[in-house]
Amino acid sequence: MNIRNFSIIAHIDHGKSTLADRLLQETRAVDERKHKDQLLDSMDLERERGITIKAAAVTVPWEFGGEHYQLNFIDTPGHVDFTYEVSRALTACEGAVLVVDAAQGIQAQTVANAYLAVENDLELIPVINKIDLPAADPVRVAMEIEQVLGLPAEDCIQVSAKTGEGIRELLDAICEKLPDPPAPTTDKLRALIFDSHYDDYRGVVVSTRVFDGKLSVGQKILMMGTGRPWTVTDLGKNTPFPVQVKELGTNEAGWMVASIKTLGDVRVGDTITLQSDPAPEALPGYEEPKQMVFCDFYPATSAGGGKKGDFETLREAMERLHINDASFTYEVQHSEALGFGFRCGFLGLLHMDIVQERIEREGGVEIVQTAPTVSYMIDLKDGSSVEIQNPADLPDPNHIEGIREPIVKLEMICPEDNIGDLMKLCDARRGIFKSQQYLSETRQILDFELPLAEIIYDFYDKLKSITRGYGTMDYEIIGYRQDNLSKVSIMVNGQPVEALSLICHRSNAEHRSRAILAKLRKQIDRHQFEIALQAAIGGKIIARETVKALRKNVTAKCYGGDITRKRKLLEKQKAGKQRMKTIGSVNIPQEAFMAVLEQE
Repeated sequence: MNIRNFSIIAHIDHGKSTLADRLLQETRAVDERKHKDQLLDSMDLERERGITIKAAAVTVPWEFGGEHYQLNFIDTPGHVDFTYEVSRALTACEGAVLVVDAAQGIQAQTVANAYLAVENDLELIPVINKIDLPAADPVRVAMEIEQVLGLPAEDCIQVSAKTGEGIRELLDAICEKLPDPPAPTTDKLRALIFDSHYDDYRGVVVSTRVFDGKLSVGQKILMMGTGRPWTVTDLGKNTPFPVQVKELGTNEAGWMVASIKTLGDVRVGDTITLQSDPAPEALPGYEEPKQMVFCDFYPATSAGGGKKGDFETLREAMERLHINDASFTYEVQHSEALGFGFRCGFLGLLHMDIVQERIEREGGVEIVQTAPTVSYMIDLKDGSSVEIQNPADLPDPNHIEGIREPIVKLEMICPEDNIGDLMKLCDARRGIFKSQQYLSETRQILDFELPLAEIIYDFYDKLKSITRGYGTMDYEIIGYRQDNLSKVSIMVNGQPVEALSLICHRSNAEHRSRAILAKLRKQIDRHQFEIALQAAIGGKIIARETVKALRKNVTAKCYGGDITRKRKLLEKQKAGKQRMKTIGSVNIPQEAFMAVLEQE
């Protein structure tokens, strides 16, 4: 049987999932009765937001030139935060269908995903989607594809995933243009794990692609990376509904169940082989996804001094979600103001947003979230380096040689009218201009290098507002770079509050500190004594605000008489206020932390 393994890749919202729906209908994999839009997006959150979060693998039949073909395809996410899902899917394929919107043209993630496919030596089929739209201009988009990606304009297949136009031609092109899977290099079993998820009844369900040999029910297998043996209890394919099979042959893709109880026992990118006759070497795997954005999650009620049970509920919700999404990390954290919670690491801001919403929905717990931060590399004077994700973990300044922050290569595609404003925005965020390239008569590609800390808060929103929604961006981490960075400590009544400390560039430190203290001053209630709010770098105070004391008129009862009586009372009150200030504690309300964490 002829087999074709391919992925559908595109920028977010260019119609990948709708195209996957049409492929399923055209190949008769789904009848009209069972069909629904976004069939492969299984999560409610994916349907509501109209985005793909988790890649989905499907096997469908097709007939071309009088021969039968088995098409194994993976519908991948389009957002930059889920690039690791795309890269995993591409490793299990020989080709890719690159979808471009006929109205919007090439966007930032289109270019990034196309380069990812080229790096994996995949055959690309360019597809221009949404040709039924009134604003569609497939000829211009085809020329953009040729200019930017070097794929001939005449090779572009024009389809409408909404109406079904051009879908048969696309399926024929997949059979004709995509290469046959490579011949086996060994007769021993080697299968690549490209995804996994947890099922409450069957344990871990592993998505796998067999490269050499065959995988059968009842075999005793070995995971070459972890060295753990298992027995295959169930095999199957998604067509798109699960169908059991007895074996998966060479170059076939499907799912496997082997009574694996925890997701930690399965490493994505690992190679499956036979325990009794193992393969000499494993297949090339993947790099582990690296968390780039960090923030703290606290249960909302315990943050206000609530029940201990809320923390346990949050812990259970975290564990349950981590079983299905191993790409985020978490560890227990304690804050004086917010109680017990978790320090979590994410692949990006959208990933953080998705995880928070899933925990609140699936775990039934309300979350208080701190401002996102990035990881820093601290070079110490003894020559060693440590990585920190929380400013509170910064070592003693006397031992620090330098602080390095993560730098990203940022690629923006924007209308040429907005180039000046975008350059100003990047310049204000410590960006370094790299290159500028014409995409078409009206659009250009801008390349910058920026610190990740400068783009994780509101950069995307500002980009969208400057370009009136037409600009797109894609970024990748290129390394760490040393700069004039400092830790700013916030002190309330002389006591440092670690939950509010931050690491920022020395040039921005004073401005950021003043903004934080101004917010704090409005949120902290007045006490019987004066409260000093200070921001300091090391031992140097760089900003100060004061919460005035509540005053009581102690001299109101003195009618007439000598002025010394009043002075004596005022001195007595002054001494009492001084004593109160030294032993009194300041209550910082929950709202004060939240107000400070909201960015300007």
